[in-house]
Amino acid sequence: MTQVTDHGGGVHSIKVPIPDNPLGHTLVHLVDTDRGPVLIDTGWDDPASWDTLVAGLSALGTAVTDIHGVVITHHHPDHHGLSGQVREASGAWIAMHEADTAIVRRTRESEPGTWLDYLVRKLAAVGAPDDHLAPLRAARSGGRLRTLPGLRAALPDREIVPGELLDLAGRRLRAVWTPGHTPGHVCLHLEERHPAGLAGNGRLFSGDHLLPGISPHIGLYEDPDDTAVTDPLGDYLASLERIGRLGVAEVLPAHQHAFTDAGGRV
Repeated sequence: MTQVTDHGGGVHSIKVPIPDNPLGHTLVHLVDTDRGPVLIDTGWDDPASWDTLVAGLSALGTAVTDIHGVVITHHHPDHHGLSGQVREASGAWIAMHEADTAIVRRTRESEPGTWLDYLVRKLAAVGAPDDHLAPLRAARSGGRLRTLPGLRAALPDREIVPGELLDLAGRRLRAVWTPGHTPGHVCLHLEERHPAGLAGNGRLFSGDHLLPGISPHIGLYEDPDDTAVTDPLGDYLASLERIGRLGVAEVLPAHQHAFTDAGGRV
């Protein structure tokens, strides 16, 4: 059954399934604009996920061919996986923060084994047991590298600039850079009165940065050839504080369900 939710004020969500994953689904949000509907994230690149997205759009009175643009909170395959297919069907633009675009570009251009070798070295260095590394080594030696998700993800057409309003006609959607889960993760602050009159400063599309009942993992995404030291956990904690200061009325995350009391959750 297609599961869609009306969040009011021209905002809806569609539960797009993630195959073989305990998260179950990604909440793909649809935002009406004066130039046509815009998606925030798109879901996993899988035929069943695509069919669910298309059916959800139809249930909301639109079609994938009507999509005007796609705004990506971060590059992970359960968020960015179907973006290329949406663009092919509709001619929509795709927007992403430059730090995650760099990861998409590097992944597309690199030999797939390079990334797996890097992961194995990193995990071994911090004490991961051999049985946890075995699946990665099996993928490396078993010729399954080309089937791994995200290796041919779509390159975006537009850059999301932190602090700036996105070019969405008739809407006030501001990008808030929230690195930690990925280097280029962004939350999207809808600077409009809450449709149900809830007290607070608009609504927040939080991607994976702030979730109601679970916490996101913090990722290492250095270039394997780069010796620069990064601090993604420090970045995440600083990003949480920045989100807490917004004082939003409601959070629309990419997993689980919408919730209030963003400050308490932070």
